[in-house]
Amino acid sequence: QVQLVESGGGLVQAGGSLRLSCVASGTIFSINVMGWYRQAPGKKRELVARMTSLGRTNYADSVKGRFTIFRGNAKNTVYLQMNSLKPEDTAVYYCNAGVVVTPTTSEYDYWGHGTQVTVSS
Repeated sequence: QVQLVESGGGLVQAGGSLRLSCVASGTIFSINVMGWYRQAPGKKRELVARMTSLGRTNYADSVKGRFTIFRGNAKNTVYLQMNSLKPEDTAVYYCNAGVVVTPTTSEYDYWGHGTQVTVSS
């Protein structure tokens, strides 16, 4: 079994910064991609940023230039540095990982439980 645990959420004023962290643990052969999604009340869950094991990144247009995703030295960690936060960034942020648990199994998606980010105006 694989677990993803997020941390770093909280309340911040507009223009402020937060850094989210996510650590994957459990039976892991490889992690092909790690990323962050968010879901605001009444809205669908949406991609914020993702990074492949080769370092390729994708960002939502709404966060480009403000958010940066990066992996830690331990390849089971991913961070999201969020700068110039806006009230519209308020959401629950979820860590996601595409994990292969053994050399003979397929990649499977895992999710964390989420961490609340609230940006006040």
